Amino acid sequence: LEEEDLRRRLKYFFMSPCDKFRAKGRKPFKLMLQVVKILVVTVQLILFGLSNQLVVTFREENTIAFRHLFLLGYSDGADDTFAAYTREQLYQAIFYAVDQYLMLPNVSLGHYAYVRGGGSPWANGSALALCQRYYHRGHVDPANDTFDIDPMVVTDCIRVDPPERPFVPPRPEGAVELPPPHQTPPLRLINVTIHFQLKTINLQSLINNEIPDCYTFSILITFDNKAFSGRVPISLETQVHIQECKHPSVFRHGDNSFRLLFDVVVILTCSFSFLLCARSLLRGFLLQNEFVGFVWRQRGRAISLWERLEFVNGWYILLVTSDVLTISGTIMKIGIEAKNLASYDVCSILLGTSTLLVWVGVIRYLTFFHKYNILIATLRVALPSVMRFCCCVAVIYLGYCFCGWIVLGPYHVKFRSLSMVSECLFSLINGDDMFVTFAAMQTQQGRSSLVWLFSQIYLYSFISLFIYMVLSLFIALITGAYDAIKVSRASPPACLPMGPTHITHSSNRGSVSLGGHHGGSQRTWQGEERRTQGENVGDSAKPKEMVAGN
Repeated sequence: LEEEDLRRRLKYFFMSPCDKFRAKGRKPFKLMLQVVKILVVTVQLILFGLSNQLVVTFREENTIAFRHLFLLGYSDGADDTFAAYTREQLYQAIFYAVDQYLMLPNVSLGHYAYVRGGGSPWANGSALALCQRYYHRGHVDPANDTFDIDPMVVTDCIRVDPPERPFVPPRPEGAVELPPPHQTPPLRLINVTIHFQLKTINLQSLINNEIPDCYTFSILITFDNKAFSGRVPISLETQVHIQECKHPSVFRHGDNSFRLLFDVVVILTCSFSFLLCARSLLRGFLLQNEFVGFVWRQRGRAISLWERLEFVNGWYILLVTSDVLTISGTIMKIGIEAKNLASYDVCSILLGTSTLLVWVGVIRYLTFFHKYNILIATLRVALPSVMRFCCCVAVIYLGYCFCGWIVLGPYHVKFRSLSMVSECLFSLINGDDMFVTFAAMQTQQGRSSLVWLFSQIYLYSFISLFIYMVLSLFIALITGAYDAIKVSRASPPACLPMGPTHITHSSNRGSVSLGGHHGGSQRTWQGEERRTQGENVGDSAKPKEMVAGN
Protein backbone atom coordinates (compact mmCIF):
# COMPACT_ATOMS: atom_id res chain seq x y z
CA LEU A 1 0.00 0.00 0.00
CA GLU A 2 2.82 2.40 0.85
CA GLU A 3 4.60 1.62 -2.39
CA GLU A 4 1.46 2.09 -4.46
CA ASP A 5 0.74 5.42 -2.78
CA LEU A 6 4.28 6.65 -3.35
CA ARG A 7 4.15 5.49 -6.96
CA ARG A 8 0.98 7.48 -7.54
CA ARG A 9 2.45 10.62 -5.99
CA LEU A 10 5.61 10.24 -8.04
CA LYS A 11 3.54 9.83 -11.16
CA TYR A 12 1.49 12.94 -10.40
CA PHE A 13 4.55 14.99 -9.42
CA PHE A 14 6.20 14.52 -12.80
CA MET A 15 3.07 15.19 -14.84
CA SER A 16 2.82 18.19 -17.12
CA PRO A 17 0.10 20.80 -16.54
CA CYS A 18 -1.81 19.21 -19.44
CA ASP A 19 -1.90 15.80 -17.76
CA LYS A 20 -2.68 17.27 -14.36
CA PHE A 21 -5.65 19.01 -15.92
CA ARG A 22 -6.81 15.73 -17.49
CA ALA A 23 -6.29 13.80 -14.28
CA LYS A 24 -7.82 16.14 -11.72
CA GLY A 25 -9.06 19.13 -13.65
CA ARG A 26 -6.36 21.25 -12.05
CA LYS A 27 -6.07 24.68 -13.61
CA PRO A 28 -2.55 25.83 -14.61
CA PHE A 29 -2.41 28.70 -12.12
CA LYS A 30 1.36 29.14 -12.39
CA LEU A 31 1.11 29.43 -16.16
CA MET A 32 -1.59 32.09 -15.94
CA LEU A 33 0.39 33.90 -13.26
CA GLN A 34 3.54 33.87 -15.41
CA VAL A 35 1.61 35.42 -18.30
CA VAL A 36 0.37 38.20 -16.03
CA LYS A 37 3.87 38.64 -14.62
CA ILE A 38 5.35 38.99 -18.10
CA LEU A 39 2.95 41.82 -18.90
CA VAL A 40 3.45 43.83 -15.71
CA VAL A 41 7.22 43.31 -15.57
CA THR A 42 7.67 44.30 -19.22
CA VAL A 43 5.56 47.45 -18.81
CA GLN A 44 7.53 48.34 -15.69
CA LEU A 45 10.81 47.84 -17.54
CA ILE A 46 9.70 50.12 -20.38
CA LEU A 47 8.67 52.88 -17.98
CA PHE A 48 11.96 52.69 -16.09
CA GLY A 49 13.93 52.47 -19.34
CA LEU A 50 12.49 55.76 -20.55
CA SER A 51 13.50 57.44 -17.30
CA ASN A 52 16.96 55.85 -17.27
CA GLN A 53 17.52 56.89 -20.87
CA LEU A 54 17.07 60.53 -19.89
CA VAL A 55 19.62 60.12 -17.10
CA VAL A 56 22.24 58.57 -19.37
CA THR A 57 21.61 61.13 -22.11
CA PHE A 58 21.96 64.01 -19.66
CA ARG A 59 25.24 62.63 -18.34
CA GLU A 60 26.72 62.03 -21.80
CA GLU A 61 25.67 65.40 -23.20
CA ASN A 62 27.15 67.22 -20.21
CA THR A 63 30.44 65.38 -20.70
CA ILE A 64 30.53 66.49 -24.33
CA ALA A 65 29.72 70.05 -23.29
CA PHE A 66 32.54 70.05 -20.72
CA ARG A 67 35.05 68.95 -23.36
CA HIS A 68 34.04 71.78 -25.64
CA LEU A 69 34.11 74.26 -22.75
CA PHE A 70 37.45 73.36 -21.15
CA LEU A 71 39.58 71.83 -23.93
CA LEU A 72 41.12 74.34 -26.33
CA GLY A 73 40.38 73.45 -29.96
CA TYR A 74 38.42 70.31 -29.16
CA SER A 75 36.19 68.78 -31.85
CA ASP A 76 33.78 65.86 -31.62
CA GLY A 77 35.34 62.46 -32.23
CA ALA A 78 38.88 63.66 -31.51
CA ASP A 79 39.25 61.95 -28.12
CA ASP A 80 42.01 59.58 -29.27
CA THR A 81 43.96 62.14 -31.32
CA PHE A 82 43.55 65.29 -29.21
CA ALA A 83 47.01 66.22 -27.93
CA ALA A 84 49.61 68.98 -27.53
CA TYR A 85 52.91 68.87 -29.40
CA THR A 86 54.66 72.08 -28.31
CA ARG A 87 55.25 73.82 -25.00
CA GLU A 88 53.15 76.73 -26.16
CA GLN A 89 50.21 74.45 -26.99
CA LEU A 90 50.51 72.70 -23.63
CA TYR A 91 50.52 75.84 -21.51
CA GLN A 92 47.84 77.53 -23.60
CA ALA A 93 45.60 74.50 -23.08
CA ILE A 94 46.21 74.59 -19.31
CA PHE A 95 45.57 78.33 -19.01
CA TYR A 96 42.49 78.02 -21.23
CA ALA A 97 40.92 75.31 -19.06
CA VAL A 98 41.41 77.30 -15.84
CA ASP A 99 40.16 80.55 -17.38
CA GLN A 100 37.09 78.84 -18.77
CA TYR A 101 36.36 77.44 -15.33
CA LEU A 102 36.54 80.92 -13.79
CA MET A 103 34.34 82.38 -16.56
CA LEU A 104 31.87 79.49 -16.58
CA PRO A 105 28.74 81.46 -15.56
CA ASN A 106 29.38 83.90 -18.43
CA VAL A 107 30.18 81.44 -21.21
CA SER A 108 28.17 78.30 -20.53
CA LEU A 109 24.70 77.65 -21.89
CA GLY A 110 23.98 75.28 -19.01
CA HIS A 111 23.19 76.10 -15.41
CA TYR A 112 26.27 75.13 -13.40
CA ALA A 113 27.42 76.00 -9.91
CA TYR A 114 30.88 75.76 -8.35
CA VAL A 115 31.54 73.31 -5.53
CA ARG A 116 33.71 74.80 -2.82
CA GLY A 117 36.19 72.22 -1.62
CA GLY A 118 35.68 69.98 -4.65
CA GLY A 119 39.20 70.20 -5.99
CA SER A 120 40.47 66.76 -4.88
CA PRO A 121 42.42 65.92 -1.68
CA TRP A 122 45.33 68.17 -2.72
CA ALA A 123 43.12 71.26 -2.94
CA ASN A 124 42.91 71.86 0.83
CA GLY A 125 39.31 73.02 0.58
CA SER A 126 39.67 74.97 -2.66
CA ALA A 127 37.31 74.59 -5.59
CA LEU A 128 39.97 73.70 -8.18
CA ALA A 129 43.30 71.92 -7.88
CA LEU A 130 45.89 72.25 -10.65
CA CYS A 131 48.64 69.72 -10.01
CA GLN A 132 51.78 68.68 -11.83
CA ARG A 133 53.73 65.49 -11.21
CA TYR A 134 57.37 65.33 -12.21
CA TYR A 135 60.60 63.57 -11.43
CA HIS A 136 62.54 65.24 -8.63
CA ARG A 137 65.74 65.57 -10.60
CA GLY A 138 66.85 64.58 -14.04
CA HIS A 139 69.21 65.27 -16.90
CA VAL A 140 68.96 63.74 -20.36
CA ASP A 141 71.59 64.17 -23.08
CA PRO A 142 70.59 62.29 -26.24
CA ALA A 143 73.65 63.62 -28.07
CA ASN A 144 75.99 61.71 -25.75
CA ASP A 145 73.52 58.88 -25.02
CA THR A 146 73.55 59.70 -21.32
CA PHE A 147 70.91 60.43 -18.71
CA ASP A 148 70.68 60.96 -14.97
CA ILE A 149 67.17 60.56 -13.46
CA ASP A 150 65.98 60.54 -9.87
CA PRO A 151 62.77 58.39 -10.06
CA MET A 152 61.20 60.02 -7.01
CA VAL A 153 57.94 61.67 -8.11
CA VAL A 154 57.05 65.11 -6.76
CA THR A 155 53.52 66.54 -6.82
CA ASP A 156 52.97 70.30 -6.72
CA CYS A 157 49.49 71.79 -6.67
CA ILE A 158 48.06 75.26 -7.17
CA ARG A 159 44.72 75.91 -5.48
CA VAL A 160 42.19 78.12 -7.23
CA ASP A 161 38.89 79.50 -5.95
CA PRO A 162 36.34 81.18 -8.22
CA PRO A 163 35.41 84.78 -7.43
CA GLU A 164 32.21 85.60 -5.64
CA ARG A 165 31.03 87.38 -8.78
CA PRO A 166 31.62 86.13 -12.33
CA PHE A 167 34.22 88.10 -14.20
CA VAL A 168 35.65 88.57 -17.65
CA PRO A 169 39.26 87.30 -18.05
CA PRO A 170 41.58 90.20 -17.22
CA ARG A 171 44.57 89.39 -19.36
CA PRO A 172 45.58 86.99 -22.12
CA GLU A 173 48.45 85.48 -20.18
CA GLY A 174 46.02 83.69 -17.88
CA ALA A 175 44.61 83.94 -14.41
CA VAL A 176 46.85 81.23 -12.98
CA GLU A 177 50.59 80.96 -13.25
CA LEU A 178 52.32 77.61 -13.63
CA PRO A 179 55.99 77.18 -12.87
CA PRO A 180 57.84 78.42 -15.91
CA PRO A 181 59.17 75.82 -18.33
CA HIS A 182 62.77 76.25 -17.16
CA GLN A 183 61.77 75.17 -13.62
CA THR A 184 59.86 72.04 -14.65
CA PRO A 185 61.03 71.12 -18.13
CA PRO A 186 58.92 68.64 -20.13
CA LEU A 187 61.69 66.05 -19.89
CA ARG A 188 60.81 65.64 -16.18
CA LEU A 189 57.08 66.40 -16.35
CA ILE A 190 54.91 63.28 -15.98
CA ASN A 191 51.47 64.85 -16.17
CA VAL A 192 49.37 67.89 -15.32
CA THR A 193 45.88 67.42 -13.88
CA ILE A 194 43.03 69.84 -13.27
CA HIS A 195 40.35 68.62 -10.90
CA PHE A 196 37.13 70.37 -9.91
CA GLN A 197 33.42 69.74 -9.40
CA LEU A 198 30.29 71.34 -10.82
CA LYS A 199 26.64 71.07 -9.79
CA THR A 200 23.59 71.12 -12.04
CA ILE A 201 19.95 69.96 -12.15
CA ASN A 202 18.42 67.60 -14.71
CA LEU A 203 15.15 69.20 -15.76
CA GLN A 204 14.51 66.59 -18.47
CA SER A 205 12.83 64.30 -15.93
CA LEU A 206 9.81 66.63 -15.95
CA ILE A 207 8.92 65.00 -19.27
CA ASN A 208 8.15 61.75 -17.42
CA ASN A 209 6.31 63.56 -14.62
CA GLU A 210 9.21 63.03 -12.21
CA ILE A 211 10.88 65.39 -9.78
CA PRO A 212 14.29 66.50 -11.18
CA ASP A 213 17.50 65.13 -9.69
CA CYS A 214 20.53 67.15 -8.63
CA TYR A 215 23.86 66.15 -10.19
CA THR A 216 27.43 66.70 -9.05
CA PHE A 217 29.99 66.22 -11.83
CA SER A 218 33.56 65.47 -10.77
CA ILE A 219 35.74 66.59 -13.68
CA LEU A 220 39.36 65.57 -14.27
CA ILE A 221 41.41 67.07 -17.11
CA THR A 222 44.68 65.22 -17.72
CA PHE A 223 47.68 66.29 -19.77
CA ASP A 224 49.57 62.99 -19.94
CA ASN A 225 53.30 63.08 -20.67
CA LYS A 226 54.23 59.73 -19.12
CA ALA A 227 55.40 58.38 -22.50
CA PHE A 228 57.90 61.29 -22.95
CA SER A 229 57.37 60.93 -26.70
CA GLY A 230 56.84 64.58 -27.62
CA ARG A 231 53.09 64.05 -27.74
CA VAL A 232 50.96 64.94 -24.70
CA PRO A 233 47.44 63.48 -24.98
CA ILE A 234 44.72 65.66 -23.43
CA SER A 235 41.63 64.02 -21.98
CA LEU A 236 38.62 64.99 -19.89
CA GLU A 237 36.79 62.40 -17.79
CA THR A 238 33.74 62.86 -15.60
CA GLN A 239 32.16 61.01 -12.73
CA VAL A 240 28.64 61.84 -11.69
CA HIS A 241 26.90 61.63 -8.36
CA ILE A 242 23.10 61.88 -8.30
CA GLN A 243 21.33 63.00 -5.17
CA GLU A 244 17.96 64.31 -4.08
CA CYS A 245 17.49 68.05 -4.47
CA LYS A 246 16.80 70.08 -1.35
CA HIS A 247 13.27 71.46 -1.06
CA PRO A 248 12.11 70.57 -4.60
CA SER A 249 9.14 72.54 -5.82
CA VAL A 250 7.42 71.89 -9.15
CA PHE A 251 4.36 73.97 -9.99
CA ARG A 252 1.42 71.83 -11.15
CA HIS A 253 3.41 68.64 -10.66
CA GLY A 254 1.25 65.65 -11.62
CA ASP A 255 0.30 62.89 -9.23
CA ASN A 256 2.79 60.03 -9.30
CA SER A 257 0.67 57.62 -7.24
CA PHE A 258 -0.28 55.48 -10.26
CA ARG A 259 3.38 54.62 -10.88
CA LEU A 260 3.81 53.66 -7.23
CA LEU A 261 0.63 51.57 -7.30
CA PHE A 262 1.84 49.77 -10.40
CA ASP A 263 5.16 48.96 -8.69
CA VAL A 264 3.25 47.52 -5.73
CA VAL A 265 1.25 45.33 -8.13
CA VAL A 266 4.52 44.06 -9.62
CA ILE A 267 5.88 43.22 -6.17
CA LEU A 268 2.69 41.37 -5.18
CA THR A 269 2.61 39.42 -8.45
CA CYS A 270 6.25 38.38 -8.15
CA SER A 271 5.80 37.51 -4.47
CA PHE A 272 2.88 35.22 -5.30
CA SER A 273 4.90 33.63 -8.11
CA PHE A 274 7.84 33.17 -5.73
CA LEU A 275 5.64 31.41 -3.17
CA LEU A 276 4.12 29.04 -5.73
CA CYS A 277 7.47 28.11 -7.28
CA ALA A 278 9.17 27.79 -3.90
CA ARG A 279 6.33 25.54 -2.72
CA SER A 280 6.80 23.30 -5.76
CA LEU A 281 10.54 23.09 -5.11
CA LEU A 282 9.90 22.24 -1.47
CA ARG A 283 7.43 19.52 -2.42
CA GLY A 284 9.97 18.06 -4.79
CA PHE A 285 12.62 18.07 -2.08
CA LEU A 286 10.32 16.34 0.43
CA LEU A 287 9.22 13.77 -2.15
CA GLN A 288 12.84 13.13 -3.03
CA ASN A 289 13.72 12.42 0.61
CA GLU A 290 10.73 10.11 0.95
CA PHE A 291 11.66 8.27 -2.23
CA VAL A 292 15.31 7.90 -1.22
CA GLY A 293 14.34 6.57 2.20
CA PHE A 294 11.84 4.10 0.76
CA VAL A 295 14.30 2.70 -1.78
CA TRP A 296 16.93 2.33 0.91
CA ARG A 297 14.54 0.50 3.24
CA GLN A 298 12.90 -1.72 0.65
CA ARG A 299 15.68 -2.32 -1.87
CA GLY A 300 18.83 -1.49 0.08
CA ARG A 301 20.09 0.74 -2.74
CA ALA A 302 21.35 4.31 -2.48
CA ILE A 303 20.01 6.83 -4.98
CA SER A 304 22.69 8.62 -6.98
CA LEU A 305 23.04 12.38 -7.14
CA TRP A 306 21.84 12.55 -10.74
CA GLU A 307 18.69 10.62 -9.83
CA ARG A 308 18.10 13.01 -6.94
CA LEU A 309 18.41 15.97 -9.30
CA GLU A 310 15.46 14.63 -11.29
CA PHE A 311 13.26 15.96 -8.50
CA VAL A 312 14.69 19.49 -8.87
CA ASN A 313 12.91 21.50 -11.54
CA GLY A 314 15.40 23.94 -13.04
CA TRP A 315 12.62 26.05 -14.51
CA TYR A 316 11.27 26.79 -11.04
CA ILE A 317 14.74 27.83 -9.89
CA LEU A 318 14.92 30.20 -12.87
CA LEU A 319 11.51 31.69 -12.03
CA VAL A 320 12.40 32.07 -8.35
CA THR A 321 15.59 33.87 -9.34
CA SER A 322 13.67 36.20 -11.64
CA ASP A 323 11.16 36.94 -8.88
CA VAL A 324 13.90 37.83 -6.40
CA LEU A 325 15.60 40.11 -8.94
CA THR A 326 12.31 41.77 -9.90
CA ILE A 327 11.31 42.44 -6.30
CA SER A 328 14.78 43.83 -5.49
CA GLY A 329 14.83 46.00 -8.61
CA THR A 330 11.29 47.27 -8.00
CA ILE A 331 12.09 48.26 -4.42
CA MET A 332 15.16 50.10 -5.68
CA LYS A 333 13.06 51.73 -8.41
CA ILE A 334 10.59 53.00 -5.80
CA GLY A 335 13.50 54.44 -3.84
CA ILE A 336 14.85 56.16 -6.96
CA GLU A 337 11.50 57.72 -7.81
CA ALA A 338 11.14 58.83 -4.18
CA LYS A 339 14.61 60.44 -4.50
CA ASN A 340 16.01 58.32 -1.68
CA LEU A 341 18.30 56.34 -4.00
CA ALA A 342 20.17 57.14 -7.20
CA SER A 343 21.51 53.73 -8.30
CA TYR A 344 20.13 53.77 -11.83
CA ASP A 345 22.69 51.33 -13.21
CA VAL A 346 22.16 48.70 -10.50
CA CYS A 347 18.39 49.00 -10.83
CA SER A 348 18.51 48.64 -14.61
CA ILE A 349 20.68 45.52 -14.32
CA LEU A 350 18.27 43.93 -11.84
CA LEU A 351 15.15 44.73 -13.85
CA GLY A 352 16.72 43.84 -17.19
CA THR A 353 18.03 40.47 -15.98
CA SER A 354 14.75 39.60 -14.28
CA THR A 355 12.76 40.42 -17.42
CA LEU A 356 15.06 38.21 -19.48
CA LEU A 357 14.58 35.31 -17.07
CA VAL A 358 10.81 35.82 -17.00
CA TRP A 359 10.55 35.60 -20.77
CA VAL A 360 12.88 32.59 -20.93
CA GLY A 361 10.85 30.86 -18.21
CA VAL A 362 7.76 30.81 -20.42
CA ILE A 363 9.57 28.44 -22.78
CA ARG A 364 8.93 25.69 -20.23
CA TYR A 365 5.23 25.78 -20.98
CA LEU A 366 5.83 25.74 -24.72
CA THR A 367 7.87 22.55 -24.36
CA PHE A 368 4.72 20.66 -23.38
CA PHE A 369 3.59 20.91 -26.99
CA HIS A 370 5.23 18.81 -29.66
CA LYS A 371 5.44 21.56 -32.25
CA TYR A 372 7.12 24.14 -29.99
CA ASN A 373 9.70 22.24 -27.98
CA ILE A 374 12.31 21.61 -30.65
CA LEU A 375 14.65 24.36 -29.40
CA ILE A 376 14.84 23.16 -25.79
CA ALA A 377 14.96 19.51 -26.86
CA THR A 378 17.88 20.16 -29.19
CA LEU A 379 19.74 22.22 -26.59
CA ARG A 380 19.31 19.50 -23.98
CA VAL A 381 20.77 16.83 -26.24
CA ALA A 382 23.52 18.97 -27.78
CA LEU A 383 24.64 20.90 -24.70
CA PRO A 384 26.99 18.27 -23.17
CA SER A 385 28.80 17.73 -26.46
CA VAL A 386 28.91 21.45 -27.20
CA MET A 387 30.39 22.24 -23.78
CA ARG A 388 33.15 19.64 -24.20
CA PHE A 389 33.84 20.92 -27.69
CA CYS A 390 34.03 24.54 -26.47
CA CYS A 391 36.54 23.59 -23.77
CA CYS A 392 38.90 22.21 -26.41
CA VAL A 393 38.36 25.19 -28.71
CA ALA A 394 38.97 27.65 -25.85
CA VAL A 395 42.51 26.34 -25.43
CA ILE A 396 43.34 27.08 -29.07
CA TYR A 397 41.50 30.41 -28.94
CA LEU A 398 43.42 31.61 -25.88
CA GLY A 399 46.68 30.61 -27.53
CA TYR A 400 45.87 32.80 -30.52
CA CYS A 401 44.85 35.64 -28.18
CA PHE A 402 48.14 35.68 -26.29
CA CYS A 403 50.20 35.26 -29.45
CA GLY A 404 48.41 38.07 -31.28
CA TRP A 405 48.64 40.41 -28.31
CA ILE A 406 52.38 40.06 -27.78
CA VAL A 407 53.38 40.12 -31.46
CA LEU A 408 50.83 42.37 -33.18
CA GLY A 409 49.88 44.57 -30.23
CA PRO A 410 52.53 47.26 -30.87
CA TYR A 411 51.59 47.46 -34.56
CA HIS A 412 47.82 46.94 -34.73
CA VAL A 413 45.20 48.97 -32.87
CA LYS A 414 42.89 45.95 -32.56
CA PHE A 415 45.54 43.96 -30.69
CA ARG A 416 46.54 46.53 -28.06
CA SER A 417 44.99 44.61 -25.13
CA LEU A 418 43.88 41.05 -24.47
CA SER A 419 40.23 42.06 -24.38
CA MET A 420 40.56 43.84 -27.73
CA VAL A 421 42.34 40.82 -29.21
CA SER A 422 39.53 38.53 -28.09
CA GLU A 423 36.90 40.86 -29.54
CA CYS A 424 38.78 41.14 -32.83
CA LEU A 425 39.24 37.37 -33.21
CA PHE A 426 35.62 36.69 -32.31
CA SER A 427 34.47 39.16 -34.97
CA LEU A 428 36.76 37.43 -37.48
CA ILE A 429 35.06 34.11 -36.72
CA ASN A 430 31.76 35.76 -37.67
CA GLY A 431 33.31 37.16 -40.85
CA ASP A 432 33.33 40.80 -39.73
CA ASP A 433 36.06 43.36 -40.51
CA MET A 434 38.32 40.89 -42.29
CA PHE A 435 39.56 43.33 -44.91
CA VAL A 436 39.99 46.14 -42.36
CA THR A 437 42.10 43.88 -40.14
CA PHE A 438 44.33 42.85 -43.04
CA ALA A 439 44.56 46.41 -44.39
CA ALA A 440 45.70 47.78 -41.03
CA MET A 441 48.75 45.51 -41.18
CA GLN A 442 49.62 46.56 -44.73
CA THR A 443 50.81 49.92 -43.42
CA GLN A 444 53.37 48.11 -41.25
CA GLN A 445 54.94 46.22 -44.15
CA GLY A 446 57.58 48.88 -44.69
CA ARG A 447 58.39 49.20 -40.97
CA SER A 448 58.79 45.52 -40.14
CA SER A 449 58.53 42.96 -42.90
CA LEU A 450 58.98 40.13 -40.42
CA VAL A 451 55.99 41.23 -38.33
CA TRP A 452 53.91 41.73 -41.47
CA LEU A 453 54.76 38.22 -42.69
CA PHE A 454 53.90 36.79 -39.28
CA SER A 455 50.58 38.66 -39.27
CA GLN A 456 49.61 37.11 -42.60
CA ILE A 457 50.35 33.60 -41.38
CA TYR A 458 48.61 34.34 -38.09
CA LEU A 459 45.41 35.74 -39.60
CA TYR A 460 45.10 33.24 -42.45
CA SER A 461 45.67 30.26 -40.15
CA PHE A 462 43.18 31.54 -37.56
CA ILE A 463 40.46 32.27 -40.12
CA SER A 464 40.95 28.96 -41.90
CA LEU A 465 40.98 26.94 -38.70
CA PHE A 466 38.05 28.56 -36.94
CA ILE A 467 35.72 29.32 -39.83
CA TYR A 468 36.19 26.24 -41.99
CA MET A 469 36.80 23.66 -39.27
CA VAL A 470 35.82 24.77 -35.76
CA LEU A 471 32.65 26.62 -36.73
CA SER A 472 31.58 23.86 -39.11
CA LEU A 473 32.06 21.19 -36.43
CA PHE A 474 30.17 23.35 -33.93
CA ILE A 475 27.20 23.59 -36.28
CA ALA A 476 27.45 19.87 -37.04
CA LEU A 477 27.08 19.01 -33.34
CA ILE A 478 23.85 20.97 -33.07
CA THR A 479 22.56 19.64 -36.40
CA GLY A 480 23.30 16.08 -35.30
CA ALA A 481 21.35 16.58 -32.10
CA TYR A 482 18.44 18.03 -34.06
CA ASP A 483 18.43 15.09 -36.47
CA ALA A 484 18.50 12.64 -33.56
CA ILE A 485 15.49 14.38 -32.00
CA LYS A 486 13.54 14.16 -35.26
CA VAL A 487 14.30 10.47 -35.68
CA SER A 488 13.33 9.63 -32.09
CA ARG A 489 9.89 11.20 -32.37
CA ALA A 490 6.93 9.08 -33.36
CA SER A 491 4.06 11.45 -34.08
CA PRO A 492 2.97 12.33 -30.52
CA PRO A 493 -0.31 14.18 -29.87
CA ALA A 494 -0.51 17.94 -29.49
CA CYS A 495 -0.28 17.83 -25.70
CA LEU A 496 1.87 14.84 -24.87
CA PRO A 497 1.05 12.24 -22.21
CA MET A 498 3.50 11.92 -19.37
CA GLY A 499 4.90 8.91 -17.61
CA PRO A 500 4.94 5.19 -18.44
CA THR A 501 1.32 4.40 -17.76
CA HIS A 502 -1.96 5.81 -18.90
CA ILE A 503 -3.66 8.17 -16.44
CA THR A 504 -7.39 8.05 -15.90
CA HIS A 505 -9.49 10.20 -13.64
CA SER A 506 -12.16 8.54 -11.57
CA SER A 507 -15.10 10.92 -11.37
CA ASN A 508 -16.81 9.14 -8.51
CA ARG A 509 -13.71 8.96 -6.30
CA GLY A 510 -11.94 12.09 -7.45
CA SER A 511 -8.57 10.35 -7.43
CA VAL A 512 -5.85 9.50 -9.88
CA SER A 513 -5.55 5.87 -10.93
CA LEU A 514 -2.67 4.33 -12.84
CA GLY A 515 -3.53 2.08 -15.72
CA GLY A 516 -1.33 -0.54 -17.31
CA HIS A 517 -0.07 -3.85 -16.02
CA HIS A 518 2.10 -4.41 -12.99
CA GLY A 519 3.59 -7.69 -14.06
CA GLY A 520 7.10 -9.00 -13.87
CA SER A 521 8.69 -6.84 -16.56
CA GLN A 522 10.07 -3.55 -15.37
CA ARG A 523 8.95 -0.43 -17.22
CA THR A 524 11.19 2.56 -17.55
CA TRP A 525 9.77 5.60 -15.74
CA GLN A 526 10.38 8.85 -17.53
CA GLY A 527 9.82 12.30 -16.17
CA GLU A 528 7.93 15.31 -17.26
CA GLU A 529 10.26 16.89 -19.75
CA ARG A 530 11.86 13.67 -21.07
CA ARG A 531 8.66 12.34 -22.63
CA THR A 532 7.33 15.79 -23.45
CA GLN A 533 10.32 16.75 -25.49
CA GLY A 534 10.85 13.35 -27.06
CA GLU A 535 14.35 13.14 -25.66
CA ASN A 536 15.05 9.45 -25.52
CA VAL A 537 18.38 10.11 -27.21
CA GLY A 538 21.29 10.54 -24.85
CA ASP A 539 19.10 10.82 -21.72
CA SER A 540 19.35 8.57 -18.72
CA ALA A 541 16.15 6.98 -17.51
CA LYS A 542 14.55 8.18 -14.32
CA PRO A 543 14.42 5.96 -11.22
CA LYS A 544 12.66 2.72 -12.05
CA GLU A 545 11.88 1.31 -8.64
CA MET A 546 8.55 2.99 -7.97
CA VAL A 547 7.14 2.43 -11.45
CA ALA A 548 8.10 -1.20 -11.84
CA GLY A 549 5.45 -3.76 -11.17
CA ASN A 550 5.53 -5.75 -7.98
